[in-house]
Amino acid sequence: MSRITAGSRRRPDADDFGAALLAWFDAHGRKNLPWQQGATPYRVWVSEIMLQQTQVATVIPYYERFMQRFADVRALAAAPLDEVLHLWSGLGYYARARNLHRAAGIVCGAHGGEFPADLERMQSLPGIGRSTAGAILALALGQRHPILDGNVKRVLARYHAVEGWPGQPAVERRLWELAEAHTPTDRVGAYTQAIMDLGATLCMRGAPDCARCPLAAECRARHTGRVKDYPAARPRRDKPERESTMLVLTNDAGEILLERRPPAGIWGGLWSLPEAPAEARGDAAILDWCADTLRCRIDALTELPGVRHAFSHFTLTIRPLRARVLRQEAGVMEGEGYVWYNGRSHAGGLAAPIRRLLVSLADRTGEQ
Repeated sequence: MSRITAGSRRRPDADDFGAALLAWFDAHGRKNLPWQQGATPYRVWVSEIMLQQTQVATVIPYYERFMQRFADVRALAAAPLDEVLHLWSGLGYYARARNLHRAAGIVCGAHGGEFPADLERMQSLPGIGRSTAGAILALALGQRHPILDGNVKRVLARYHAVEGWPGQPAVERRLWELAEAHTPTDRVGAYTQAIMDLGATLCMRGAPDCARCPLAAECRARHTGRVKDYPAARPRRDKPERESTMLVLTNDAGEILLERRPPAGIWGGLWSLPEAPAEARGDAAILDWCADTLRCRIDALTELPGVRHAFSHFTLTIRPLRARVLRQEAGVMEGEGYVWYNGRSHAGGLAAPIRRLLVSLADRTGEQ
């Protein structure tokens, strides 16, 4: 096989890298994924957003439920955000769902319900970067655009032995040059799926299957015995630890008070347990906070087992405190920002650790 450099003037469709990859894809590639059936910009867009930071096997059931409820972009744009977040619950990275909903509104309001068919306008939609825009246009419309998701970065970094962490601007620029150089003019949709598939199924991070890789003969990382050195890992930084005190407040019916979190920040727009401010330390301070903020009087607080949750940049420990609401002011905790949760009627989005905590509470109650 011949190598291609970023400055090469060879026609992209003459690249042996692409030819080998397409031959492998024809024999072994994934062709029955739900978003590949009747592919449209909308269907591909939803799948690409869901697949960010999430594996295919996890995404498939979420995608199928999402498509069943929101068959097209107009249905998504017309839905309340709460319903979108509810169907997203458990996938994590909830900014993706909020951006999805915002972008659907823009597509319907500014583009007549039709997705932009050019890269620049596609990238202008919330939550869509260069690689995602290129993937949508390549997979749904057959346009020639390079992509550079995590799987593609790994394939190219190993094949060309690109040193450095891909998050560094110079390394990323080099990988984009290589992605551009290898992307063919023909069968670009198949090529785009093929290079993503190769990274996901053979050129994996921890256990690459070089023996079955169609690019192994010219892979520089394999030739030097350094496959696992590429791409370089992100420079390690210790994750900070944070703690949050959350209140499990129940009424006489055994329902639990949930409040909607602010639209921005952690779990933005999702339903959660009321979070006491950091300065409210000690039972007396929390009782005062409930009286001042929630306008309710509660009985003695009981500490429940903590819940730990790892975010990408820090680890959160939730300290749940349980208490019964003895009295509340009329009209308080009855607006749009609050709901009494009974485990059955709530249709809003819940963050995964909050859902786990609520399930554990229900199990504990059932055992008593």
